[in-house]
Amino acid sequence: MKRSEKATIIGKTLDELYPKTPIPLDHDSSYTLLVAVMLSAQTTDKKVNEVTPKLFSIANTPEKMAELSTDTIQEIIKEIGLAPTKAKNLHKMALQLIEGGGVKQDWDYLESLAGVGHKTASVVMSQWYGVPAFPVDTHIHRLAYRWGLSNGKNAKNIIIRSNKKIRFNLLYDQNRSLQKKIKIEQLRKETS
Repeated sequence: MKRSEKATIIGKTLDELYPKTPIPLDHDSSYTLLVAVMLSAQTTDKKVNEVTPKLFSIANTPEKMAELSTDTIQEIIKEIGLAPTKAKNLHKMALQLIEGGGVKQDWDYLESLAGVGHKTASVVMSQWYGVPAFPVDTHIHRLAYRWGLSNGKNAKNIIIRSNKKIRFNLLYDQNRSLQKKIKIEQLRKETS
């Protein structure tokens, strides 16, 4: 079976199983979404949603975040993995956003911000701006390889193959579905 055929079957199955998956991170602006996604690395969405209400009640804009010390930010987010590094990045990112004019619908700009990689930029671009994007995390990387959709050695290769070669129509909401409770064995049987 060709990769494009496998991708079509997987896409249809996911659409049936998960017609609409809400964004699991609480946010009310492009900035709070960016912060929440950045904080979600190496921790659960549930933990991020427990920590961000206090953070956002104090600093829900880059200007307010920049006014906080790194130590204050770290104290607020201490329950999240990699809190010291994330606190430094949140403070630096706030300063960068103030200087750059806020969050923008621009891949290169987003990826130039402290603590923001391609996956985080992809989530913001797809969920806030509606730009088709496919955030590839460890789970997607592993599944795409297992299903024979990519022979990519890393996430960047899977992004390129998925977007350019096989019309892999799984966007962020389906990515979240994959991470939650996908029926891997059923899909493996259908695509073998």
